[in-house]
Amino acid sequence: MNREEKRKLFQDVCAPRSGDQVLFLVDTPHDDIADTTVWQDRREMAKEWYQLFQEMGKETGFTVNMMEYDATGIHNRLLPQTLLDSISKSTLVLALTEYSASSSIITVCNAQHSNTRGLSMPTVERRMEETAFRADYLKVKQYAQALETMLTKAIGAEIQFSTGDRLYMDLRNRRGYADDGECIQAGQTINFPSGEGCIAPYEAVDDEKSAFGESKTEGIWPADYGGELVKYVVKHNTITDVIGEGPKAKEMKTFFSELNTRANVAELGLGCNPQAVITGNVLEDEKVGLHIAYGMSTHLGGKIKSDMHQDICYSKGCPVEGTTVTLYNEDGSKTDIITDAMLRYNILY
Repeated sequence: MNREEKRKLFQDVCAPRSGDQVLFLVDTPHDDIADTTVWQDRREMAKEWYQLFQEMGKETGFTVNMMEYDATGIHNRLLPQTLLDSISKSTLVLALTEYSASSSIITVCNAQHSNTRGLSMPTVERRMEETAFRADYLKVKQYAQALETMLTKAIGAEIQFSTGDRLYMDLRNRRGYADDGECIQAGQTINFPSGEGCIAPYEAVDDEKSAFGESKTEGIWPADYGGELVKYVVKHNTITDVIGEGPKAKEMKTFFSELNTRANVAELGLGCNPQAVITGNVLEDEKVGLHIAYGMSTHLGGKIKSDMHQDICYSKGCPVEGTTVTLYNEDGSKTDIITDAMLRYNILY
């Protein structure tokens, strides 16, 4: 994208305006968190965007600042209070980070009387300026909002994987959410590049359990880690066991045992950005189609707080594919929203 195309993209998506206090957030390697060439280029990309925003700010009448901070080392770990304070004092936040700050930004934006809106871009790459950033965001918004409605009406979703495994997700008493590429009002937060509808599954905690009973989320959830197939046994919306004898399986057993909230099934997501491509980068991969997450769900309307949130993607071309996703609706009907590992755009019009 050239500079004018970027200016139009920013104007369409976040509409920086007179009086805005814009904050760029960039995390940096330290100690045993090693740097990479992609991460280095992201920091350069952030500087370029920052400079472009400075130009726009002089023309329009808004201020722009940049803050660097030590990387957390894990996606969606809560940021230090000093950073949360800086975010809350800003009206527009753009986070080009290695480790996702989405949950912290969402928490600030969702706070009562918040005047902040935010774009979270964990692991964003320059090449995305030629793929997912080039989407027609009017259509992306239409698709995402249609998915939000469909997920809100659904009471469950059944997923069949290319491994032959099956996972049922209980969606009762939850609302869908649209990450539609629009971030122009206080309180809004989007993942960028955007394009998905998502929902936190029913977890059956506190007073919910007495009203709705145990969560019906259960099955086998497979995940590929660099060629090592690991399978998670899910009961009552919790990963209760890890099947596998390889190093990653052993690592994940330890990981979940260290904090039980990490084992929460946190999200069902359906990407809807037609320009997004599968490359192994979750930020863009999840905008292609099916993704499922474990860990924290409060930022998506769920009930579980944790120290992380991690997505795994299952679109066409991923090592493990989610071949079909069927939504079971509150009126007794069902909708095959994904077939052959691909989102059915034709039913979103």
